[in-house]
Amino acid sequence: MIDAAAELADRDGFEAVTMSSVARHVDVKPASLYEHVQHHAALLDGVHQLALGQLAATIADAIAGLSGDAALRGFADAHRTYASRRPGMWSALQHPAAVETARSPEAERVASLTIAVLRGYQIPRSGVVHAARLVAATLNGFLALTRTGAFAHRPEPPDESWSAALDALDRALRTWPQRGEES
Repeated sequence: MIDAAAELADRDGFEAVTMSSVARHVDVKPASLYEHVQHHAALLDGVHQLALGQLAATIADAIAGLSGDAALRGFADAHRTYASRRPGMWSALQHPAAVETARSPEAERVASLTIAVLRGYQIPRSGVVHAARLVAATLNGFLALTRTGAFAHRPEPPDESWSAALDALDRALRTWPQRGEES
């Protein structure tokens, strides 16, 4: 049922994933879904966890053997690729995660991969969460603006802006304040 909900999310949007829409998608009665999924929130949590697992696999492939700027670019491009290929699943990742989802192995893997990228920079342990938040905000903000067409009104190619944003992130991470614990 989670896979069917994921297909529906990519086709019609994450907001279109309801118990009845998934039931129609798989051609069963809505009551039949409750044999597989407790309730709507559990269905959405399952989609969110699936998206985290898929994103983690995409990131892992993109950053294998890389460090520093190359790893950051692989990490960022993995997010951009996933957002483009799986728009409904990407949208699921933009919603608050349930506690179980936030503590899931899939979420842990994304967090571990994020930290692995940041290890390529001299960021003290006390700054890693802040650096991860900066990277996430930059990538998610850019991808959200891309999705809404906000960059369509200027002649400059969004790919150039993406590259400039990653250059700026790399510079910010390379010059991270060294207060607090050593890295």
